[in-house]
Amino acid sequence: MSEETEALAEREFMEYDVVIVGAGPAGLSSAIRLRQLALKEDFDLSVCVIEKGSEVGAHILSGAVIDPIALNELMPDWKEKGAPITTEVVKDHFLFLGPSGGIRIPNFIVPPLMSNHGNYIVSLGNVCRWLAEQAEELGVEIYPGFAGAEVLYNQDGSVRGVATGDMGVGKEGEHKDTYMRGMELRGKYTLFGEGVRGSLSKELIRKFDLDADCQPQKFGLGIKELWEIDPKKHKKGLIQHTFGWPLKASTGGGSFLYHFDDNLVSIGLVVHLNYKNPYLSPFEEFQRFKTHPMIRETLEGGKRISYGARAMTEGGLQSVPKLVFPGGALIGCSAGFMNVPRIKGSHNAMATGMMAAEAAFEAVKDGRQGDTLDAYEDLYEGSHVQKDLSRVRNMKPLWSKLGTIIGVALGGIDIWMNQLGIGLPFTLKHGKPDHLTLKPASACKPIDYPKPDGKISFDRLSSVFLSATNHEEDQPVHLRLTDDTVPIAHNLPMFDEPAQRYCPAGVYEVMRDDDGSNPRFVINAQNCVHCKTCDIKDPTQNINWTVPEGSGGPNYPNM
Repeated sequence: MSEETEALAEREFMEYDVVIVGAGPAGLSSAIRLRQLALKEDFDLSVCVIEKGSEVGAHILSGAVIDPIALNELMPDWKEKGAPITTEVVKDHFLFLGPSGGIRIPNFIVPPLMSNHGNYIVSLGNVCRWLAEQAEELGVEIYPGFAGAEVLYNQDGSVRGVATGDMGVGKEGEHKDTYMRGMELRGKYTLFGEGVRGSLSKELIRKFDLDADCQPQKFGLGIKELWEIDPKKHKKGLIQHTFGWPLKASTGGGSFLYHFDDNLVSIGLVVHLNYKNPYLSPFEEFQRFKTHPMIRETLEGGKRISYGARAMTEGGLQSVPKLVFPGGALIGCSAGFMNVPRIKGSHNAMATGMMAAEAAFEAVKDGRQGDTLDAYEDLYEGSHVQKDLSRVRNMKPLWSKLGTIIGVALGGIDIWMNQLGIGLPFTLKHGKPDHLTLKPASACKPIDYPKPDGKISFDRLSSVFLSATNHEEDQPVHLRLTDDTVPIAHNLPMFDEPAQRYCPAGVYEVMRDDDGSNPRFVINAQNCVHCKTCDIKDPTQNINWTVPEGSGGPNYPNM
């Protein structure tokens, strides 16, 4: 018996009918629907959910304005059950910003699809905490603090579950006194709801060639802060979206500012990761954005409570991969169902989780396991999720190809045409993946960002502190380089090593001796907020984001 086989034999295992990786909106909705169906038909069905965060919601970050369409289907009595969804949108503002002012776009010009009336401003993390309570009441087993580190396969190549990561491993791979072997969670079907660029989902897409017939996935980076503002300035139920400054027309992105609960404001900036200038820093662009007179006036006199960052899927309809493979399926943002112009994806994540659950339940009830859940694909085809993405499918490519002013204008016209039933008969392509869009540093100008004032704008390290990010320092670095020489030998001379700017948490640095010589690439893995930007934007795809020891990472309270 080989050492590897012996190691696997030492691992304990638990068996379930369905194993779900990730306690986000998709995973929890899937678990709830599975148990709802089981109870309705009096069928014995076991469901397990594992979550890498220290608690459910610890790694959840979103704007968030939630469209209740999926929640209404999942749990029509959610209001009576006390869901933390209470701030209904009452005002909807769209603005185009210049350096010192802005123009409000009349609502009648904006396609009805973009209207947020009937939606709710929420903390998505708190919504997930509540969904977890509902799931556990229905009999779902949820295990936070356990990261899915390895996909398990049957001899025929089908997925048989996942293994959690080992605990108590030192930096050099040695076993510490706290060492504990990971556990195998075996399922007849395994659903992957890891969120954007999940490490296991990435492996599955590659292994089963799930993206063979779709466009490359596109991404954005969302950076968010939660503020408690002066009560006199609070306008509960107001949401505001902007595009334009501080981003140039050639760089896609936009902002959000949501007033909700008691004097709270969620504020954030999304930067499309197909930007070209390697000197651009999404974090610094966000800090600069807050100094705009029309934004500063809301924040002045307030207090920043929390900070976080997360990558977002932006490819839309044409970038959705095949959703199923032998023994499992991709749900939610693991596949990518965000509606880019609406900046919404949680409703589609929940809906796809429910679709996969329905397909898995019927399969288990029929005595099947390990095969392909084709019924899930069938449910997705023609669903409100697919229709939601179809109506906006040309916005992202138009924006990317033609810039913010012309691209957004034409994209809006296309959405209007779809609204009127006369949409374009074709779907535009995205082109190259985001990691190939950078120009050489020699062809670009460095960007001079203002120093933070400590009141409205801040530095990275104080921001990471507010995210309550924590990792056991004596553990293997979870940000792995395929080739240790690439950052200094290639990325530094070609792109001035963009990792030191695209990372919103100060994970990557280029250190030098006092005389500027001997550059060294330093990875401060303990700062990582699990946004996955490095895995996406590194120009040589040399950085591979993997899960750290379970419960490591940010601990977002109300994000």
